[in-house]
Amino acid sequence: MPKPSSFPIEGGCDCRAVRYRMETAPLFVHCCHCRWCQRESGASFALNAMIEADRVTELGQAPEPVDTPSESGSGQVIARCPHCKVAVWSNCAGAGPLLRFVRVGTLDDPDLLPPDIHIFTASKQPWVVLPEGVPAVAEYYERESHWSAESLARRRVLLPLIEAYQAAKQGGA
Repeated sequence: MPKPSSFPIEGGCDCRAVRYRMETAPLFVHCCHCRWCQRESGASFALNAMIEADRVTELGQAPEPVDTPSESGSGQVIARCPHCKVAVWSNCAGAGPLLRFVRVGTLDDPDLLPPDIHIFTASKQPWVVLPEGVPAVAEYYERESHWSAESLARRRVLLPLIEAYQAAKQGGA
């Protein structure tokens, strides 16, 4: 995890129309090697920094939300630049707009956020070599075993909001 003094950090799309600032460190950074992420990204894995949406300030033009299917069947919304179409973050169905999965590669300095864990390594490309010292799991993991105490505390604050979002979503469905 980068030092708190590293924040805020900024990022955006290729054409610079969509810009954002992460005000604090993310909760956790996933490097996902599932086949779904490989297909969606067109790469060997997806590197996402999970962070509360209210800790991301939009600085430029608002991204365009694009409903996208997901392996779970619940779908996700990918925020893309309306001009160059670069994906800057996504919102998964469970937490909706409350939690963003910021695409680390869209940061001005993506080196600041290396992965905290490699997930779904059972389906990683065989030529991808995982680094020593970074946790790696065949599928998913137990949050309490890998997240910092601070991130777990932030998640506890977010949980009632996520539950209210899900209840409202079911009430309107």
